[in-house]
Amino acid sequence: MTGAGEPRVGQPGPESHDRIAGPYVTSLNTEAEHVEATNLLYRDPVLYDVVQSGSTSAGMCQNLIELHRPDARTLVDFGCGTGRDLEILAKRFECIGVDLQPGMVDHAHQARPGLDIRTGDMRTARLGKRMDVVTCMGNSLAYVHDNEEISQVFTTFAAHARPGALLVLCSPVAPITRTEPTTATVDTPTGPATVTIRHEWDLRTQINTMHRHWAFPSGAEARDEIRRRVLFPRELERYAEGPGFRVLDMLDGTGAGLTGPTAYTVARYTGR
Repeated sequence: MTGAGEPRVGQPGPESHDRIAGPYVTSLNTEAEHVEATNLLYRDPVLYDVVQSGSTSAGMCQNLIELHRPDARTLVDFGCGTGRDLEILAKRFECIGVDLQPGMVDHAHQARPGLDIRTGDMRTARLGKRMDVVTCMGNSLAYVHDNEEISQVFTTFAAHARPGALLVLCSPVAPITRTEPTTATVDTPTGPATVTIRHEWDLRTQINTMHRHWAFPSGAEARDEIRRRVLFPRELERYAEGPGFRVLDMLDGTGAGLTGPTAYTVARYTGR
């Protein structure tokens, strides 16, 4: 329950559109610029929303919450992007979203002004609130590559979790090792684009790199490169256990067990 004079979770208060300040503002901006520079969708949030319009992550997340914590009322989503999934979840929960990319957050404020979305780094963010559900979807965790920084992220999750809170993650648990390029057609605001994708896998660093070449209807072309850290299932479980989460399930939505390469992890905060 919120205190007197404090905005309800999910309702924008005076600070809702402010960036989360702290000693990491400079490094946050540098990191955000680096990630944005390597990912075309982060440079163009409108394109991001169109490309991701068919995502089922929010529905999957809500199903898992209903299964494991049906009484949940409040939720914080780290790595919320433009708030596309958060907008769906906000119909059921009182929500706050946090994202590293100022451009994505600015777009979210314009496209979804009713949502409480803030710029912040999930390694260091502290909202001063504990929630019933903590989520991190869309492979956001995979953009953190360093072991110590991954531990910091899970500490952030714990800092925002009430005893018994649910943690729902969507992240890579196995690499994509095929080396031959694949091609797909993707809807964009200017018409269908052709995207050619090639993957690389570095076992030593556990980084899966996706190289994309975009060919747009106008004749314009673009290239980007996405580097994601793969956390294998038992490794992911170990990171979760550190600050006090107990993993309840890992599933990939296929109904055929855990086959990868991406999985939903559900954990409960036991408190420490």
